Amino acid sequence: MNRKTTGDYAEQLACGFLQRQGLRLLTRNYRCRRGEIDIIMRDGDSLVFVEVRYRHRTAFGTAAETVSTIKQARIIHCANCYLTQHRAWNEPARFDVVCIEGTPQQRRIEWLQNAFCLDSR
Repeated sequence: MNRKTTGDYAEQLACGFLQRQGLRLLTRNYRCRRGEIDIIMRDGDSLVFVEVRYRHRTAFGTAAETVSTIKQARIIHCANCYLTQHRAWNEPARFDVVCIEGTPQQRRIEWLQNAFCLDSR
């Protein structure tokens, strides 16, 4: 699989996983000028901006370790664009990361709720 196909597959896995946890899908691959948010969902009354990270091997770091402060800043910027576009400034929101590691036969999914916040910039 190429990088795009692998990324799409990981996002599909994460989306299904989160839906089984009770979250409702709003949109996938939301783009703005400075970046993209993989998945935007609703969890009760909260908006959830989800970054999906996949690692086949963890020799060079875990999936969670790949969400740098630069990546966080881009996601935060896109979230602000989404909130503005949808006039949703007063809604509670959080930033989650879904980490997928391993092979299809031995896959591990970890859901990090509130993985970072606006103060992370």
